[in-house]
Amino acid sequence: MENSHFFAMLSRMKYITRWGLMNNTTGENISEHSLQTSMFAHLLVIIHNKNTGDNLNAERAAVLGMYHDATEILTGDMPTPVKYYNPEMINSYKEVERIAGEKLVSMLPEDLKSEYRSLILLENKEDKELYKYVKAADKLSALVKCIEEIRMGNDEFRQAKISTEKSIKNMGVPEAEEFLDKFLPSFSLTLDEISG
Repeated sequence: MENSHFFAMLSRMKYITRWGLMNNTTGENISEHSLQTSMFAHLLVIIHNKNTGDNLNAERAAVLGMYHDATEILTGDMPTPVKYYNPEMINSYKEVERIAGEKLVSMLPEDLKSEYRSLILLENKEDKELYKYVKAADKLSALVKCIEEIRMGNDEFRQAKISTEKSIKNMGVPEAEEFLDKFLPSFSLTLDEISG
């Protein structure tokens, strides 16, 4: 039996830092970010189901969140201003992400590739409805990072906070709006205020 390097490679998520162009008071890696995105995606789908009576799979959304940035192990975290500079850059980076995803999937034993392909490459049509919640959760995680940095007196993240909030509101995901109202304010509090 041949060894698989897939999970050894995934463990390197902790070495890929986010916000590379920004002056950070506290570093954040994609492993930490993916966990938070996963938790938020799970919550957003639960909110959706409670508000609509729908039965979307919150656990599947959480797993998609866990893997949503896995390709960055190979590509690094491309800063948003560069990644979205123009349509050519967006398309080029999507192709780079696809190639990185294919490389990760190729590290799996043959009988597991189909299971992980949809998680890494986000190409499962059945998951399409869940992707919007993962994307919203990803933005919410970025917003939390901005709030945490601003709380530490780091004005470097002030504009990023404004643009990220605007981006979330423009997504048209009511569950994310509910998160902003119910859960986001607590991220501006101290530990004593939260525990209070």
